[in-house]
Parts: sequence; structure tokens; C-alpha cells
Amino acid sequence: MIEAVKIWNEPNNKSHWDPEIDPGWVRFAEMTIAAGRAIRDVNPTLPRVLGGLSPIDPSFLKGMAGLGVFDEIDVVAVHGFPLDWNLWTIDEWPAKLDEIAAVTNLPIWVTEVGVSSFGAEEVQAWGVDRTAELLVGRAARIHWYSLYDLPKTWEATTRHKEAEGSSYYRHFHMGLLREDGTPKRSLERFASHTPALGLCQWFHFEDHRLDDAVRWLKRIGVRHLRTGLSWADSFRPHALAWFDRQMEALADFEVTLTLCFTPEHRGIARHHTSAPKVPQEFAEFCREMVARYAPGQGASHRSEPRLAAVM
Repeated sequence: MIEAVKIWNEPNNKSHWDPEIDPGWVRFAEMTIAAGRAIRDVNPTLPRVLGGLSPIDPSFLKGMAGLGVFDEIDVVAVHGFPLDWNLWTIDEWPAKLDEIAAVTNLPIWVTEVGVSSFGAEEVQAWGVDRTAELLVGRAARIHWYSLYDLPKTWEATTRHKEAEGSSYYRHFHMGLLREDGTPKRSLERFASHTPALGLCQWFHFEDHRLDDAVRWLKRIGVRHLRTGLSWADSFRPHALAWFDRQMEALADFEVTLTLCFTPEHRGIARHHTSAPKVPQEFAEFCREMVARYAPGQGASHRSEPRLAAVM
């Protein structure tokens, strides 16, 4: 089942939203408000989550509040990787949540948290236990990132490239499973904390790991799963067939579904981080996905696709 829809991913991170195109995030706010209204129109009871903040920045939320975004969201989400990228220690997690709680009364979810095994698998295993100790009971949803290591033949979705050394390569070592599907030391530690810990796993278009991932998620006791559907992918041939296959495979989990990534031909710039030319087009994508996979009471489970209508 879909338990929540998350609008975008890390909007205050340059790797996911370009502030040079949208200084002050005014276009982002307009897009988010339109998307929030579209989701509410289809399913008024479905929680709308503001894409995970990375970095965890109360001032960004104040800006969103001033632009009216809080009128159309129900949950604030944050992301944190203090042992790999953030300039704060893992023990500061409670204080980071308090910083966000000071500027909003909305529930706060941790929709990505993780530790890489880049330096040593023992560090990651310890990080699972310490993360659970610090966050369980403080956030209603905690999604560990991720189940699988990123395949080395793929490119990480980040501005950190190879010239920046380990900042880039750590992206490929965040999984509880290695790229070949064999378990790391952290897998057993993670399983000891489910279902209190959920998991975040992004699936690429026609991802070959989907069925194996479902088997592993059930084996280690995951109940809450965060994944995503890409607006950009929706323009690929047979996109709806893949979306249907992915969501049907994940039907046994309580899914937080992230909707994001601008199609190149619909962005102000030709990049997935660009603000769209027409914010309402993203809102219509959200409407169609919610109508298809999380319709409100009395709504049809399958809507007629309009995904390729805008070219």
C-alpha cells in the first residue's frame, strides 16, 4: 500500500534542484503547492511529505513557510549521513531533529539515513546500531539507505564526481548488500532493528534487482519502504508497464512514494535538477500517479494515462 507521497527529493541539495535557475526556490514552492493540491484532490487522506532536507536546514523550511508551502504538506522529511558527508557527528541526530521541530509543528520523518562501508564494513555495522539507538522513538518513519550497493557501472545522482575523491565513491557503498547481492556484516544488524527501521531503495527504470530486492526485504523484516517514480522516466517507451510492475511487486510494503526528476525537454534547462517550464505539469504527473496507485475511496484504481501528452 502507499502510505505517503513525497514531493521531490532533497530540494535544498544542488544535486537535485538547481538554485541558479530558481533562486529563492520560488518556482519550487509554486510546483510543490500545485502538486500538494493535486494529491489532495485525488486522495484527501494521503500524507504529503516535503522532500527530505539535505542538509538539515531550518532556514530552508522558514523560506518554504513564507511561500505558503506548509499549507499543502503534512510531513517534513530530513536526510542525514554524518559519517560520510555531513559536517556534524552521528550523536547530533537528536539535536538536528530538535532544530527542525523548532520551526514546524508537522511530524518529522527521516527518509534517508545511512553509513557507507567505504572504509570498513565494521563501521557500517556499528552505524546501523547507533542510528537505531538515536532515532527509534524520535521519528515515526526512519528509512535506511539502502539495500543494495550502487552498481559500479552506473553513475551516482550527485554533483560529487570522481575528482572529489571518496565523496563520490562512498555513494557506491551504502548498501546492506554488495552489488552482487551478497550480504555485508551490517545486514544482520539491520534485521535486528526491523520493523522499527524501514528502508529506502531507489529502483532504476526496468531495474534487474527488483524481484531479488523484494525477497530480501521480506526476509529481513522490512515493513516500511521508500522508493520513487521518476517524472523523467514517464516519457520513456513502456513507462507505465514498468511503473505497474514495480508498484505491484512492492504491494506488501507500506510505501512512501517519492515523485521527482524533471524531464530534460520539460525543464528550463535540459537537466533533471531544473525547475520545470510549467510547474503544473509536475502536479499533473503527481495526480496521475496517485490516481493510479493510491486512489481515494471510490476512485478508480487505474486512470487513463496522459503522461506523454506534453512534448
